[in-house]
Amino acid sequence: MTVGILYTWPSSTLVLFTSPNTTLNRVMTETEISFLGSLSSISGIIVTPFSGVIMDSLGRKWSCIVFNLALLASWVIITTCTMVEAILFAMFVFGLSSCMFIVLPIYVGEFCDNLIRGSMMSASMIFYGIGMLVSYLMGGLLDYKTMNYVGLSLTVLGLVLFSAMKESPLHLLKIGREREAAKSIAFYRSLKITSKEVKEEIEKLSRILNTDIVETPIEEKLELNIQEAPPTKRSQWQYLRKSHTAQRGLLVCIVLFTASIFQGLMVVQVYAEPLFQKAMPSISSTVASVLFALVCIVAGVVASYLIDMIGRRPLMIYGSLATGLSCVILGSQIQLNWGPNWLTAVLIYLYCVTYTVGAGTIPFVIAPEVFMPEVKSLASMIAMEWAFACMFVVLFIFNPLVNSLGLGAVFYIFAISCFLSTVFCFYYLPETKGLAVDEIQERLKRPR
Repeated sequence: MTVGILYTWPSSTLVLFTSPNTTLNRVMTETEISFLGSLSSISGIIVTPFSGVIMDSLGRKWSCIVFNLALLASWVIITTCTMVEAILFAMFVFGLSSCMFIVLPIYVGEFCDNLIRGSMMSASMIFYGIGMLVSYLMGGLLDYKTMNYVGLSLTVLGLVLFSAMKESPLHLLKIGREREAAKSIAFYRSLKITSKEVKEEIEKLSRILNTDIVETPIEEKLELNIQEAPPTKRSQWQYLRKSHTAQRGLLVCIVLFTASIFQGLMVVQVYAEPLFQKAMPSISSTVASVLFALVCIVAGVVASYLIDMIGRRPLMIYGSLATGLSCVILGSQIQLNWGPNWLTAVLIYLYCVTYTVGAGTIPFVIAPEVFMPEVKSLASMIAMEWAFACMFVVLFIFNPLVNSLGLGAVFYIFAISCFLSTVFCFYYLPETKGLAVDEIQERLKRPR
């Protein structure tokens, strides 16, 4: 939730920072405003290559705590400094916590039952939406300093809550701590440590981890029926180079994250208040932003329910198609103004719903599901590195594009991305609902 608060914090402060009454030492320039929303993506690009090493060495729980410390440091800078350069540096430091988007889905997916795995992993995006709501409410109801102190306090609370969590059982088994892994499973599933369910889960996770020391990736063994002699441990890079299913899974994840960024809603989240002022000048931008966050939360809850009921693939395909149509209609309304102002608000909220149900949720669920444990950290890191690069580009060029082409034309660009995403997912996105990781590898072996 705290990541969502600071990620959308520029929306509440952008107008203040560009006004003569700014709380900073001077007014921000247009370039600095672009960096205010996009600097976190640059630091995300820098830190992401180290996320896999951090996850494998510290574990999932302590990785979350370390990345939260970066979030805490950024709030401390914001609450104590008034220089423009310090605020921009705080947003850069905040980006170091962006790896939470990698760690949390992996962490949750490793202790959840397969039948509810999708719903539980998508819950992180619901809490991200709650963070957006809190950020917009604070921006509209609180003064600048109070808003910052509340954000700092919530981050400290998050660190305290994380310290009470148990480590991922899969990570504990990977480092040979079977007893603690059993305690972790019992904790997360409300079972006794001696129960049959805990023993069965330990056995299942152990079978999955056994592939970590094979000489040949799993799909090559199945195709060639190789009987191997003494097994040797492969590095993650070696496994990725040899495993066609891992490469295919990585391609799918990269395309899904590209779709998630270039379908555009993340830009709307960061620049919500000024965007609503431009699109709907007769409606309070604070009220419109709060309603926008509420719609995101409700749509996230709906996606969390549907993801394990009808599957990931249909949601991504039909969600992207509906988002593309919404962007076309919304762009024409902003450009031609053929309807009343309230219709613009309705179309933005409809766009929010279709995006959240599809590209706003599915990539963050698929990425932790499609990789074997021995390559999961590396492959997730590569996919998220690409996502941050795309995010920086979109956030940095958004304001210049709006100024040169107009807001309506920008939504046409988003629509093109939506329709391309629909075509790709129809042909190449496998369904992973309720499947174990080895079963998903079988799906990835198929050409379509």
